Amino acid sequence: MASMQELVRGLKELEKDLDACARCGMCQAVCPLYRETRHENDVARGKLALLDGLLEHHFSSAQGVSERLDRCLLCGSCGANCPNGVNVVEIFLKARMVLSSVKRLSPFKKRMLSRVLADPGTFNRMASFLRKARKWAFTPETPVTGTSTLRVLPRLLTDNRHWVPLAPVPFQRMDPGNAHFPSGKNVLFFAGCLIDQVFPGIGEAVIKVFHHLHINLLVPPEQGCCGIPSLSSGDTDAMARLIRLHVRLFNDLKFDFLVTACATCTFTIRKVWPMMAKHLDPDTAEAVMDIAGKTRDISQFIVSEHGINSPPAARATPGDRRRITYHDPCHLKKSLGISSEPRALVAANPGYELVEMEKADQCCGMGGSFNLEYYDLSARMGNRKLENIRQTRCRTLATGCPACMIQFSDVLSRAGEEIRVRHPIEIYAETFQ
Repeated sequence: MASMQELVRGLKELEKDLDACARCGMCQAVCPLYRETRHENDVARGKLALLDGLLEHHFSSAQGVSERLDRCLLCGSCGANCPNGVNVVEIFLKARMVLSSVKRLSPFKKRMLSRVLADPGTFNRMASFLRKARKWAFTPETPVTGTSTLRVLPRLLTDNRHWVPLAPVPFQRMDPGNAHFPSGKNVLFFAGCLIDQVFPGIGEAVIKVFHHLHINLLVPPEQGCCGIPSLSSGDTDAMARLIRLHVRLFNDLKFDFLVTACATCTFTIRKVWPMMAKHLDPDTAEAVMDIAGKTRDISQFIVSEHGINSPPAARATPGDRRRITYHDPCHLKKSLGISSEPRALVAANPGYELVEMEKADQCCGMGGSFNLEYYDLSARMGNRKLENIRQTRCRTLATGCPACMIQFSDVLSRAGEEIRVRHPIEIYAETFQ
């Protein structure tokens, strides 16, 4: 375990960023966690003050600061509304890396991060085992939200949670049907864990749309996790291994863009991978910067690089159009400024009427591993969105983040709502029959 002096030296590079915080409290007004707890240490200003306290040697142990720092969604609401432009998410991620030596991770979580998530082969074997256990471990899926509850050990993982189970066949085992179009752009598709294992239909929709638009799609086999779960827990080594794995995987491929349909993967590859440069060898770091510059969200790529054409599908009459609303994923809107593009994909389908919900960009409370560690808080945040969704009288909720899709599937299923949760690219793909 690192000494306090070593931890303070590691945090020194953040000193200038910490000084930029004026302690104005703007972050308090927008923090979804503070809205639930009313604890100053749960808001960005409080956490930054704790890091300041470590730098000023006010604490004899860093354990409490590390625990408070982990109690965060990393949604970026604070940074997006900060008048001084403090990049809070970057500060927190870097601080978690420095403080990783004082974390009290369970042996199970350590193994999951360093042995399973960081090794695609091991991860896929574990997923295959869990897939076989679906029938006896989970109840039958609900017809609309597609969720299940655990039959066994319900209290181990919160007995009221409604899960979206693993798909029968992962995306990477499907045939992408690669086709070559002489005048098309070469696009590498990065699936990510959730699209691969839980929502392969999103990947199939990407293939369908790209083939229709005559875009050359590359789907490299043996892709793994983008690494954000590991880095969020401070496991720099696992994150670096995953980056090196993907750089090697993509190294011999010629592509103009890397496209993902996961808001968090897009944010991680574009913004977080470059943060890891000092933990990588120079050649890998250079490759990471090149990949980050080519990375686009699926809706951003289609709108900005190709344009949305009028679909050939017959237009529905007003009475036949289904109401749909859209939720802005935090990593897409707050971190990358992408908001109108996914709505454009949804609006392009004449079979739907897009109805905006109130506070569409309010965090749903998922926050990746935050949902597993603090499910009660996460569920409360999700429930806050429920009434806004209901007010639209929609039958479908669209969002560009598979993690948000899992959160809303749980929230809607527990509430007994028969509202489907889908990705904008799935809605758009319906127009191409």
